[in-house]
Amino acid sequence: MRGLFRSLFALTIGAAALTAPAMGQIGGIKVPKVPKVPTVPSAPAAPAAQPAAAEPAPAAADQPAASPAAAPAKNEAPGSGVWVNYDFQPGEIPLYVDDFSRDRVGNFPKRLEFIEGNMEVAEWSGVRWLRATTRSSFAIVLPDTLTDRFTMEFDATGSVANIFTTVTFSPTAASYAAFSYFNDRVQGGIDGTGPKALALTSPSAFETPFRFRIMADGKYVKVYVNETRVANIPNAVLGRSNKITIEFAGSETQPAFIGNLSVLAGGRELYDALEENGRVATQGIYFASGSDQIRPESTPTLVEIAEMLKDHPDLDILIEGHTDNVGNAAANLALSDRRAAAVRKILIDTYKIDGNRLTTIGFGDTVPASPNTTPEGRQQNRRVELVKK
Repeated sequence: MRGLFRSLFALTIGAAALTAPAMGQIGGIKVPKVPKVPTVPSAPAAPAAQPAAAEPAPAAADQPAASPAAAPAKNEAPGSGVWVNYDFQPGEIPLYVDDFSRDRVGNFPKRLEFIEGNMEVAEWSGVRWLRATTRSSFAIVLPDTLTDRFTMEFDATGSVANIFTTVTFSPTAASYAAFSYFNDRVQGGIDGTGPKALALTSPSAFETPFRFRIMADGKYVKVYVNETRVANIPNAVLGRSNKITIEFAGSETQPAFIGNLSVLAGGRELYDALEENGRVATQGIYFASGSDQIRPESTPTLVEIAEMLKDHPDLDILIEGHTDNVGNAAANLALSDRRAAAVRKILIDTYKIDGNRLTTIGFGDTVPASPNTTPEGRQQNRRVELVKK
């Protein structure tokens, strides 16, 4: 497993690399509830095995079940602060989603493929994680070969002893995604024998979870640690297969953790889909749990919607809110309505769109896009849809 657990090489990086402005988003790349997780203790004790906790009741366009538990420090509004140039947009079709909420603590997750090491499900403050206390690896098995356009996200802490955590999309590919903890910072990006880019983020404690994101469109790949983009490569050689292998390392005194995994297939530009089908769904608008407050990660999708409306002044849209079937139906219906209204309001207030062009409605769980029988189906049902009027 080429170069997996090697010591971190010396890396020289200038301030410009740490603060490089984001470039334009990947065309067509358009995904989990984000509880605020406190700093993780070095060696938490997993509770005794217990049944999986019931899922919280999501509402319109709520974060998918496999959502970021490691929220950035600043609670900023969309389009402000560090989020101005943030350009990650999740894919449209869930291929794999898992937050381990249906696995027993102490067991290895049922939906993952075990490869090697010592791993078990552990729980901190109601959030499930896969904990490793040795050099370990596992695979996400997909129903088909991974699509040309995709996004992948998960929460993690660093591996021990400057060892890289790696994400491999094909065993024969020249490149892979990687990150490690180095001098009080997370270093992440694309590594391997092909084109590579690795950069450091702002200082943080080793035990603090962060969100690792990958956005790919063919060979064009971007990688993010929380809101910071650490790689922007137009010719990365990640390859594709029907397995995604993750290798990481922990110890009994300093375990490594991974959780809230999601892999989504990418889609087309919103306007292209809207013109062809008369409607388009997006997973890229995020809300605070149980609230209609729009989170800053929604910035790229809101910008795309606003630019579409400005480029096409004759286009009027209906904004629909949808949920899965978990929780109280009446509460979900009401919240989906408020969230659709919140999208309209931010398009008017922040992006200066004429309110007369925007109407809203919430449907709750009454119009599912997919059966609610799997995590992937429930995530696909938690969405905002735009309908051409």
